[in-house]
Amino acid sequence: MAKKQFKAESKRLLDLMIHSIYTHKEIFLRELISNSSDAIDKLYYRALMENNTGFSREDFTITIELNKENRTLKISDNGIGMTKDELEQNLGTIAKSGSLAFKKDNEPKDEIDIIGQFGVGFYSAFMVSEKVSVISKAFGETVAYCWESTGADGYSIAECEKESNGTDIILTIKQNTEEEHYDEFLEPYRIKELIKRYSDYIRYPIHMMMEKHRLKEGSENEYEDYMELETLNSMVPIWKKNKSELKEEDYHTFYKEKFHDFINPAKVIHTSVEGVSTYNALLFIPEKAPFNYYTKDYEKGLQLYSSGVLIMEKCADLLPDYFSFVRGLVDSQDLSLNISREMLQHDRQLKAIASRLEKKIKSELQAMMNTEREKYDAFFESFGLQLKYGLYEGFGANKDTLKDLVLFYSSSEKKMVTLSEYVSRCKTEQKYIYYACGDTIERIDKLPQIELLKDKGYEVLYLTADIDEFALQVLHDFDDKEFKSVSSGDLELEESKEEKEAAQKQTEENKDLLDFMKETLGDKVSEVRLSQRLKTHPVCLTSGGDLSLEMEKVINALPNEQKIKADRVLEINAKHPILEALKESFSVDKEKAKTYTELLYSQALLIEGFTLEDPVAFSNAICSLIV
Repeated sequence: MAKKQFKAESKRLLDLMIHSIYTHKEIFLRELISNSSDAIDKLYYRALMENNTGFSREDFTITIELNKENRTLKISDNGIGMTKDELEQNLGTIAKSGSLAFKKDNEPKDEIDIIGQFGVGFYSAFMVSEKVSVISKAFGETVAYCWESTGADGYSIAECEKESNGTDIILTIKQNTEEEHYDEFLEPYRIKELIKRYSDYIRYPIHMMMEKHRLKEGSENEYEDYMELETLNSMVPIWKKNKSELKEEDYHTFYKEKFHDFINPAKVIHTSVEGVSTYNALLFIPEKAPFNYYTKDYEKGLQLYSSGVLIMEKCADLLPDYFSFVRGLVDSQDLSLNISREMLQHDRQLKAIASRLEKKIKSELQAMMNTEREKYDAFFESFGLQLKYGLYEGFGANKDTLKDLVLFYSSSEKKMVTLSEYVSRCKTEQKYIYYACGDTIERIDKLPQIELLKDKGYEVLYLTADIDEFALQVLHDFDDKEFKSVSSGDLELEESKEEKEAAQKQTEENKDLLDFMKETLGDKVSEVRLSQRLKTHPVCLTSGGDLSLEMEKVINALPNEQKIKADRVLEINAKHPILEALKESFSVDKEKAKTYTELLYSQALLIEGFTLEDPVAFSNAICSLIV
C-alpha cells in the first residue's frame, strides 16, 4: 500500500496535537468512544429521515476488545461507517470533522446531538499507540477499507474485508518506558474504570468481555474463571430522567456513590433549562462540610458533561466561591469547547449557565430557610462561614445575593436569626442594628458594653467568627439601618435633656482627674472619659475610630509584620463607687491614683480578651494595694 501524507501543514502540527493539547493520555478512550457514538447517531438519524423502520436504538452497540499478547485495543461500532473518500477526508486531514460537517448538512441542528465537532479527538489515539488501524464499511456499501498510520509520517488506505457496516479502530499500544506505563490500557479493570468515569452516559451500550469467577458446579469452595460480555456504561444519566421517575433514595444513592460521601445530602437541586443556554443540572448541598473544606487543598467545581460525556472533573467557573460547597454536575450540548474538549472557551453560554445556577442555588437555600429552618440552621453551621466570606469578598459586590442568607446569634432570641428577623423586631425609635464581638456567646453576654442596651430591651447580634464584623462593615446597612458595634464611641441611645446636661456637668467636674488618667496611660489610649453606657461594671474599653477592637485582634493575628492598633478609649462608670475612690486618691495620693488607673486599664484589656502588655507589673500593682 502506498503511503500518503497528511494534508495538514506539517508533522509538527500532529506532534503538537498528540503531545500538547491533551493533558491526560487516558482521554484517548473518551474521544474514540465519542466518535463511535457519533457514527451510530448518524446512522440512526439517517434511518429516521428515510423512515427506515428496520432500525431501533436497541440494535446499536459499541464493543471493546483487548488482546494483551498482541498489545491491541479494539473499539468497534455498528454505525454509519466511512467510504474511502470519507476516510481520506476525515482521517487524512488533521482537524477535519466529519461530525461537524454532518451537523451543517442536516439542519436544524437542535435535532441532532453529535458530540465531536473538531476532528482532533481521533488523533489522541497516537498518544498511546505506535500504530492505528481503522477498518470501516459505510452503510449501504459493499466494499470496506482499511486506513492505517504510525503517526505523522503519513497513512495508507486499501480495500479490506468486513462483513457489516460500522467501524473498527484497532490500536497497537506502545511499549512501556521508564516514564510511561502503557500496559494499563490493556487491563480490563482500567478500561472499565475509564469508561465509567468519562463515558458512562453514552446513550448506546458499551460491551467488553470481562473475566468472572464462580463456584464450580458440585463444589463448596472451589472456583473457576469464565468470560462474560458485560455492559460497562449506565447509558441513561439520572439527571436526564423525569423527576416523576425518581425517588429521594435514587438521588441519595447517586450522590453518595458519585461524590463519595457517607451522609445523604441536605438538599437536592434537579433542574432542566431550555433557551439561550440549554442544560441539565443535578446539584447537591452536603449535610456536612468535607474535612478539608476550609483549607487551601479544597477544590471547588461541578462536573461538566457535554451530551453525557465527561469533559471536566471540576469546572470552577460554574460556581462562585461563596457557593463552593455545592457538589454536582452540569450537562450541556451548547458549550463552546476547545479542540481537546478538556478546557472551555470563556463564552457567554458558560457565564449564562453559571448565572442561572447561582440564582437557583440562592432560591433553594432561601426556600430551605423559610420552610425547613432546622435543616437550614444545620446547613449554616457547616457552611455559613463561607457565605460570610462571600459578603466580604470584593468589597461587598455580592451583598445583595447573600445578605438574606446569613445568620447571627441573637441576645434576645437565644438562637441564630436573619437580619430581616432582627429588623422586624426593632423598636420604633431604634436607629441601628447593634452587634457585639467576642470569642464565645457566653463571653460576649458578659461584656460591660451591652448592659445598657439589654436594660433598654434592645436586641444585640453576637459575632463570634473573625469574619463577622468585616462582613457587616462591608454590608454597611440592612433595611436602612446601619450596623453599630456596642464598643463604638457613641451608641446614640435616646437620652432626656436633663440626663445629657447632668452627664456633661459631671464630665466638667472631673476634667482634671480624666486628664491625669490620660497622661498616666500615655499613648495606650486616645481618651479617658466618664461612661453613661455602663451599669454595674466599673470600666470598659471602646473604640474611637473606624477600626474596632475586635478588628485589631483579628488583623494582628494574621502572619504579617506590621501591627495595627485601634483608637482605644477607656470609659469609667460614672455611677460606680470606683469613681469616688479615684477622686479621693487623686486628691491625696497621686501615686495610688496612677496605680488605680493602670489596674483599671489592665482590667478593661482582660475583659476585651487582650493579653496584658506587662503581666508582672499588673501583678505587682495588685500586691502593692493588698499590703
